[in-house]
Amino acid sequence: MAYSGKFIPKNRNKYKGNPKKIVYRSLWERSFMKYCDSNPSILEWSSEEIIIPYYSPVDKKYRRYFPDFFIKSLNRDGTISKKIIEIKPKKQTVPPKKPKKKRSKRYLTESKTYVTNHSKWEAAKKYCEKRKWIFQILTEDHLYK
Repeated sequence: MAYSGKFIPKNRNKYKGNPKKIVYRSLWERSFMKYCDSNPSILEWSSEEIIIPYYSPVDKKYRRYFPDFFIKSLNRDGTISKKIIEIKPKKQTVPPKKPKKKRSKRYLTESKTYVTNHSKWEAAKKYCEKRKWIFQILTEDHLYK
């Protein structure tokens, strides 16, 4: 990937996991890492440290999902919340539009991506519900307001 690399946190004590193995896979992820590292209301964070099993209807196999982020934050009212955050382009969060050509390779690829993502997110929602956490998907609309 053109926009991937290693992230070195300035506040290593906030990172839960191995701070030498933090990898971003997009500039959006890198931007969110900087936010987590520098924001005083983020008490703890990690990247791809949680494993959630899910069933993939695309290949009919059980797989493992590594969500982009886990954050533990202090809310304005003094309560603490825990969230799993996934960062995706907005176009991957909605079903792809059907093309005029019936057998469009691009449409098939986008459909598989959407179905896979949806399966992961349903598993993540259940995982979070059991722990009273929040699952949230962030897109470019959230990251660049």
